[in-house]
Amino acid sequence: MSIQNHKVIALEEHYSDREIADTFPPEARHGGKIQERLLDYNELRLAEMDEAGVDMQVLSQSAPSLQRLDGETAVRIATGANDRLAKIVEANPSRFAAFAALPTADPKGAADELERSVTQLGFKGAMVHGLTNGLFLDDKQFWPIFERAQALDVPLYLHPASPDQAVVDRYYKDYVEDFPSILAATWGFTVETATQAIRLVLSGVFDKYPGLKIILGHMGEGLPFLMWRIDFTLKRMGNKVMEKTYREYFSEHFWVTTSGNFSNPALLCTVMEMGIDRIMFSIDYPFVENSPGTDWIPNIPLSEEDKAKLLHGNVERLLKL
Repeated sequence: MSIQNHKVIALEEHYSDREIADTFPPEARHGGKIQERLLDYNELRLAEMDEAGVDMQVLSQSAPSLQRLDGETAVRIATGANDRLAKIVEANPSRFAAFAALPTADPKGAADELERSVTQLGFKGAMVHGLTNGLFLDDKQFWPIFERAQALDVPLYLHPASPDQAVVDRYYKDYVEDFPSILAATWGFTVETATQAIRLVLSGVFDKYPGLKIILGHMGEGLPFLMWRIDFTLKRMGNKVMEKTYREYFSEHFWVTTSGNFSNPALLCTVMEMGIDRIMFSIDYPFVENSPGTDWIPNIPLSEEDKAKLLHGNVERLLKL
């Protein structure tokens, strides 16, 4: 037990496979301290976890992962990368678990790789980063991935990546030079990922696959705060009548994490909208250092029972840890 007698599991914690990283465009490559930590799978990572009081990390490839590669290349690289990640977990199984990197440009190949990663490598699900070569995941060509995730009873984590270039040019280019993070965690990431999540609800994928489970980071990319308004306005005349309300879909199929958003008001809003059982602790290492996340823990305004759910109980249940 690490912090105030609570076990701490963080599940949006990134690393970088060297072969995948070599495919990244220049704007997606990291340097300095972040790159050092992305490429460290043992000594430095474990030391910083110990110092901060993090018992376990669920490791995932950093963005944009395999989502900007052609299908054939992505399938080939995914196999080796996930095999290497499995060896990292195998070396420290009490400290690490893993999400698979998926070659989504080949949806059947991605579904097969998800199954291989879960059934043969022991992975706990998969993480997908942003759009796949400009396409949102609600496109029906990607539905075989959702079908397989449901069959395997594992979640898919929708993680941000940089916005589509057309969006950058139209919405952000005036400020990118002075405020480059507007494309990333400041705003661009949130808009892109929240849009991805809303489109999934509207697409009908949860009617087709009622057991599908989706994780969103960063306190739900703002969607819990907007829940009432989205739900209310989708019921207005002129909108297609869905089988369930937006609130029902979101509350039944989505889980959220605290990655990079250690705000008590944001947490309490999310608890009030979703309940404590669907919120899980994450840090977003190494893009966020461990200490802001773990320093927050003693000040979280929850009962000890609910804090235990947030810090480890909910993720243990969802990922079957």
